[in-house]
Amino acid sequence: MTTRLKIDFVSDVSCPWCAVGLSSLESALTRLGDQVDADLHFQPFELNPDMPPEGKDIVEYMTQKYGYTPQRIKSNAEAIRVRGEQVGFTFHMDKRTRSYNTFDAHRLLHWAEIQGRQRALKHALFKAYFTDGEDPSSRAVLIQVAQQAGLDVEQAKKILSSDAYATEVRAREQFYLDQGIHSVPAVIVNDRHLIQGGQPPEVFEQALLQIAAETV
Repeated sequence: MTTRLKIDFVSDVSCPWCAVGLSSLESALTRLGDQVDADLHFQPFELNPDMPPEGKDIVEYMTQKYGYTPQRIKSNAEAIRVRGEQVGFTFHMDKRTRSYNTFDAHRLLHWAEIQGRQRALKHALFKAYFTDGEDPSSRAVLIQVAQQAGLDVEQAKKILSSDAYATEVRAREQFYLDQGIHSVPAVIVNDRHLIQGGQPPEVFEQALLQIAAETV
């Protein structure tokens, strides 16, 4: 018997643990096979909504926000790279030199959900930033990833040159903040079960199995 689960994946496209978490979640869903039918939605969260358009040097940003030393930043990056490798995601940390504003990326993801291409766009955005070192605030990059995700390029250009979906994205961001979500990834199942952080596939698998059993 297949149990349908609504899964809201709250995350930012500039969050490395979100890339790890998504790969882990998808691995768990693959392992579960036809036991679970996932209705997956990506919800917006900005790690730094006040990030200027030009972004910030990643070391400067991490030092200012978290008080990390350059050595800790380097060791954290290596730990993330290894975790990514374990779940099939490739990080090229040497290419990720700046942190960027991600609001336009979230607007595009909101539109992609309507078009049924949200998951493909999310993957393309993670790859663009963490694997290829691209700027996810750049309209040229966003148009490129939209095309890779199978979205209409001309429509993507129109959205990015306007304020389309800005109100909707802000509302969703505020909703999750009001629900107590202040760190990501946050995986919310059936609007009530929270799985926090970039967990290993085994943790997601066990949690989803338990929730599915309770749902029947």
